[in-house]
Amino acid sequence: SIWFVLWGVLWIVYFILDGFDLGLGALMPALAKNDEDKRIIYNAMGPFWDGNEVWLITAGGVTFAAFPGTYAVMFSSLYSALMLLLFALILRGVSFELRGKVESPAWKSVWDFCLFIGSFLPALLLGVAFANIFAGIPIDKEGVYHGTLFTLLNPYGLAGGLLFLVMFCVHGAIWLVIKSGGDIGHAMHEKAKSLAGKLWFAQAVLAVIFLIFTWFATDLYNNYLGAPILFVIPLVAVAALFGIKIMIAKGAWGKAWISSAVFIASAALFGVVGLYPRLLPSNLDPAA
Repeated sequence: SIWFVLWGVLWIVYFILDGFDLGLGALMPALAKNDEDKRIIYNAMGPFWDGNEVWLITAGGVTFAAFPGTYAVMFSSLYSALMLLLFALILRGVSFELRGKVESPAWKSVWDFCLFIGSFLPALLLGVAFANIFAGIPIDKEGVYHGTLFTLLNPYGLAGGLLFLVMFCVHGAIWLVIKSGGDIGHAMHEKAKSLAGKLWFAQAVLAVIFLIFTWFATDLYNNYLGAPILFVIPLVAVAALFGIKIMIAKGAWGKAWISSAVFIASAALFGVVGLYPRLLPSNLDPAA
């Protein structure tokens, strides 16, 4: 149980810390119209992104150390999705290092696109992966996966992917407002403020859809029905979601970011608690 909790906590910390980086990268085409705008976004992420990645490595390391069987089945079953995630993260890291090496608009455009892809795909794929884990993946009692990458791109998986993507985009937009606070009145600052407010509505709608979809597509609610006190977790998520909107309206961007972090944490915790004591349920055979 202690290792299970630690596993969940490490993923939650990763989502909170790398979430704003992934969201900012995914939003760059919508936010940045010139090189100055792009530099602001790079500078908002630059000091933090590599440290945030450590939490992903740690979460994977805990899975390997504490649950080797689960690690083996997960990384073979979700191989294609995880390799896409890995290469996307590599592209993102390389873009930070190489973008400024050559003073050429074409060169910079290539790496700006790599940053976008290296942020958009991980945000989407993490949601797809965890939604499929919540619903169960087609593995038999031998741990053999009966499916393809496209098996994971089912309606529930895509709903999870879109929720994660928009959730991280809201997180990233709020972070950009904070980091560009010294440029109040700058077009980028104002655009980030506007986009954060607009994306909040999409986040709220997707969160409601995902909660309802979860009732029909998974058995996560069984643990909650067995111990109703656990419903405090989704209630905290709802409170944090509205807290984001209230703090945005007040212009309290630091508190809005904290509310967003609480929402991400409680949303992820909702799934982790619903999974317990399983890590990788099967939708072919509950015993697997």
